[in-house]
Amino acid sequence: MIATRGSKLSLFREATKGSADRVWLATMQSNPSQTPATASIANNPELDAARDRLVFALDLDEPKAALELATRLAGELRWIKVATRLYTRAGSTLIAELRAMGFRVFLDLKFHDIPDQVHGACRAAGRLGVGLMTVHSVGGRAMLEAAARGAAEGAEQAGHPAPRVLAVTVLTSLDQSDLSDIGVQRPVDQQVLTLAKLTRDAGCGGVVASPKELSLLREALPPPFGILTPGIRPKGSAAGDQKRVMTPAQAVELGADWLVVGRPIRSAEDPVAATRAILAEMAGG
Repeated sequence: MIATRGSKLSLFREATKGSADRVWLATMQSNPSQTPATASIANNPELDAARDRLVFALDLDEPKAALELATRLAGELRWIKVATRLYTRAGSTLIAELRAMGFRVFLDLKFHDIPDQVHGACRAAGRLGVGLMTVHSVGGRAMLEAAARGAAEGAEQAGHPAPRVLAVTVLTSLDQSDLSDIGVQRPVDQQVLTLAKLTRDAGCGGVVASPKELSLLREALPPPFGILTPGIRPKGSAAGDQKRVMTPAQAVELGADWLVVGRPIRSAEDPVAATRAILAEMAGG
């Protein structure tokens, strides 16, 4: 049975007492004429902005389980990420189904190949109507230019808005010793900044970078250049295999445009309550 707006709000208040509830109460106090049956957390500007920034990583192996979880979260957030493990199983059909649910899709396939191959791959991705897609910045200027060109061409051919191509700088699973292992002697933050500037100059829409580099990147590369940050862990969450992490509130404060959160939602006993708590934290509740 699908919950009504009023019952969903009641569940929200029960599951996220404390900071999240204070944000909800602030919404109600700002508009006393609203009732629990008609009020929505989206009526709070800070929470609505948080919903535009939060990206849920749908990193599951089984397409059926992925769609079931997406269905539960529909309406709670706007962005959903599909990466290699799920896309390899489900393909473009899954993208269409997620878009039909109202999600904006972040296709995180991290293309890295010769320019002609990446141009074709990004053109194909652009035709799917995704809003964000990724390539690896270390593919070089010609590859990055081809990616941006291909994504725009594909979207135009299919009648979609052009997606943003984001270039991965240094994976959040890597630290300085890992870079040394592959022959990169620059400090991590300088490697990230160098690749981010290359990405901007090649005409891409932003980068994927750890939250630890947010201040450096935002100072050097102001909006509209976008910054998407994985490695986001709510207060009290384990870091897992991420080595450069930050809380949602900290990342928002430092200027991240999109925050990717996966395990803290996927592994939660109640993914909807977990999502709402993260949104409240992002909104400053």
